[in-house]
Amino acid sequence: MTPGHPSPSLMLGMMRLHERPELQAPERLADWLEARLDQGLDWFDHADIYGGNGHNERLFGEALRRRPGLAARVRVVTKAGILMAPGDTKHYDSSPVWLAGAIDRALGRLGVERLDLFLIHRPDPLMEAEATARVLDDAVRAGKVAALGVSNFLPEQWRRLQAALSHPLTHHQLQLSLTQPAPLFDGQFDALRRDGLSPLAWSPLDGGTLFQGAAGQALARLAAHHGVSPAGVALAWLRRLPGSPVPVIGTLDPARITTLRDEARLSLSRREWYALLEAARGHEVA
Repeated sequence: MTPGHPSPSLMLGMMRLHERPELQAPERLADWLEARLDQGLDWFDHADIYGGNGHNERLFGEALRRRPGLAARVRVVTKAGILMAPGDTKHYDSSPVWLAGAIDRALGRLGVERLDLFLIHRPDPLMEAEATARVLDDAVRAGKVAALGVSNFLPEQWRRLQAALSHPLTHHQLQLSLTQPAPLFDGQFDALRRDGLSPLAWSPLDGGTLFQGAAGQALARLAAHHGVSPAGVALAWLRRLPGSPVPVIGTLDPARITTLRDEARLSLSRREWYALLEAARGHEVA
């Protein structure tokens, strides 16, 4: 991920942190964070819109301030560029003023000295690539951000930004799962691999949709065969891809996190991988 830190097998998504009453108290959240770190899970995925107006970043930062030793152990990803204030038109903003402010606000809320990875959350048709690149390069030079990436971009969109940057884009967070495999066939996944971007997969379980229908039945059969859960098989399917995409999982339940961490390491055969793909798509490969 960042220099000196290997790619994790899972990333813990903080999108639903505000929905868990038992984690609202800083001391309780600090306990939860320390337990995850002790499991070897140290990457946490945020965005400034999660919980509304930086709320989940703020909860996370309050826990770190309550137990300062944790701040040096966590690896934080955050995203910015979507504006969705009540009563306002939802829109994207990749302007230098907004992104520079977003980085500073995230650092303040999260209580860390540096963001390990900063992503532009969505491609902005109004982006002036040169101006946006300058503010991102400045953030890296100032030590505020360790690495840069994008989320939900198409190849020509990230290439336009990369051409203006002095520092490399290192990651792309995209929707990718057994039931959302389009990037594997439309050239997106090949493009990010060619351009040296490490894939981070959001919604790797497709909101539970992949446990239904033929895909769900195929997952259940393989899960029973291997003695794991269907969710573990679905993550192993994703991790079998070149570059081993890192699933960003949304659960905050400690037992489920432990199960998914262990089961994502399952090694699927090529035949098993294609059998799952066939079930999810409803037809065999050509």
